[in-house]
Amino acid sequence: MTTAQAYAHCLRIAQGHYENFPVASRLLPTRVRGPVAAIYAVARRGDDLADEGSLSAAERLAGLQALGQAVECAAQGQPADDPVMLALADTFSRHRVPVALVHDLLSAFAQDVTQQRYADFATLRDYCRRSANPIGRMLLHLCGYREEALLLKSDAICTALQLINFYQDLRQDYAEMGRIYLPQDEMQRFGVSESHLAQAISDAPMRALMQFQFARVEEWLHDGRPLGGQVGGRFGLELRLIMAAGQRVLWHLKRQEDDLFSRPRLSRKDYLWIVGQALYSPAWK
Repeated sequence: MTTAQAYAHCLRIAQGHYENFPVASRLLPTRVRGPVAAIYAVARRGDDLADEGSLSAAERLAGLQALGQAVECAAQGQPADDPVMLALADTFSRHRVPVALVHDLLSAFAQDVTQQRYADFATLRDYCRRSANPIGRMLLHLCGYREEALLLKSDAICTALQLINFYQDLRQDYAEMGRIYLPQDEMQRFGVSESHLAQAISDAPMRALMQFQFARVEEWLHDGRPLGGQVGGRFGLELRLIMAAGQRVLWHLKRQEDDLFSRPRLSRKDYLWIVGQALYSPAWK
């Protein structure tokens, strides 16, 4: 298989799965769409190992360990006879993407197998550091942005988007995976128990807890927002669209006081707002 064929395979994977935000979209520069798809294909494989099917925890962890070894071989220029790893090896070689970022992602997937509760926000933030922040950092590397100040703003955005995704999936994560991505100490402080998630109870304590979460994530979005004006071209536009979409989802979440467990559905009006913000908002400057 040629490198071009390997990238085409990864692009088909990226286009064949629904995600909250676009993957390898046509807004990205053509030269990085294949590498983005290669990274996504590895992440998709890791996520499926952690969550899908009927494997035991031990089998899932063994699969993730084997995937990590395959990633390391690709980074060393010795990929397995696998289109995803062939494309990933080329991505490592041509774009200098740090392999440690991929290993961070895989470590977060492994943590999903073994940990379903987070004692405090520091431990949840560390999970986001490995499950979400590597994506932003790799995208910046692919597009030639490697300044630490930009990477830190990207971290703030990615952590915020990960948290927003948790907030709109509270009931699903609990019902399907038994996971709670809310700090246990904060649940206790506001008088919220697991029964609130099990029974989808939107009472005063649950509202107070979630408004506290929303206010904090809004600060993270604010801290990362200047990145939208510091990254140019088509990648900058995609970044602004993603940030505006996250902001709009959060806006809806903050207003769902009677049903905190309903996933917001964006309307045509919402999408027009997102595009308008991405193109014309002075807040990026």
